[in-house]
Amino acid sequence: MTEDGKTPPREHHAEDADEILKREAEYAGHGEPDDLHLLVHHMVLPDTRISLMVDKFLLRVGGAASWLWIALMVVIVLNVVLRYVFGEGRVEFEEIQWHLYAIGFLIGLSYCMVADDHVRVDVLHDRFSLKTQAWVEVFGLVFFLLPFVALVLIYTIPFVQNSWEINEVSQAPAGLPYRWLIKSALLVGFALLGLAALARLTKATALLFKIPHPLPPRREVGARQADLMQE
Repeated sequence: MTEDGKTPPREHHAEDADEILKREAEYAGHGEPDDLHLLVHHMVLPDTRISLMVDKFLLRVGGAASWLWIALMVVIVLNVVLRYVFGEGRVEFEEIQWHLYAIGFLIGLSYCMVADDHVRVDVLHDRFSLKTQAWVEVFGLVFFLLPFVALVLIYTIPFVQNSWEINEVSQAPAGLPYRWLIKSALLVGFALLGLAALARLTKATALLFKIPHPLPPRREVGARQADLMQE
């Protein structure tokens, strides 16, 4: 109500909503608000000493692995030019393409976990309180993600070892040798994902049980990730 007893016009409320949306977008590290922000949700869990060290390491690994996508683009363009301009296709380039894609995807799993940018197909999660979300996080990590990661690692070790022992190569003519290298990416990728999951688990337990001891809150999620990559 204003001083003369009248209700403020509706456009003032719209301006307030825009300001709130802008602050939320800046808090999430997205800068200017956009429609995508309405679909993105970041859980603000407390940091721990363990999670800070792990997050810093994984963000650096993910940042380095992001250059693989540029290499992949170069290989694809080169292969297309050779095939359609010079009429010469290269099997090696085709295999390098899916090797680079596989490595980028597997390494990106842990980065996505740290950045909390993975897709959550759940219409109820955003409506829960932070503590309830943390309980869901603990349940999902302990009973689903971590056992799945452990299972993949258990079966991947002999998978890679066998490839190494027989010196496996591509079955395609003129294909790439050392097939154990690309298979090792599966081992590395899931090991990093397990590390990211354990670090996230410490954040959730720090919120719920104060174990390990939560660190004082820092700045917004996006700024924290940028700081970790620059340290």
